Amino acid sequence: MATVKAIDVIKRNGQRPTESFERDKLHHSIHAACLSVRSADGAAVEAADKVCDIVVIWCEKRAAVTSDDIRRQAAKALAVFHPEAAYFYQHHRMIM
Repeated sequence: MATVKAIDVIKRNGQRPTESFERDKLHHSIHAACLSVRSADGAAVEAADKVCDIVVIWCEKRAAVTSDDIRRQAAKALAVFHPEAAYFYQHHRMIM
């Protein structure tokens, strides 16, 4: 796992305190989305690893990103590896 430069994540349009980007938090979220659509654990971990790599590269080009930006980029990357999980990940607030 590569070292990630400090990236500020702006939460809820600035209404909540800004926090540092945490790859593990994103990984857990992607992994959970894959498992929620009955993906095998190994495939879920692999998809989460790949998505996190893509999102980190995207984030490193920016000084600050919103949590919505991260969710959109992660869903876009996940759609390549697991479209059903990507849909669930992107729309989980409406589904739950």
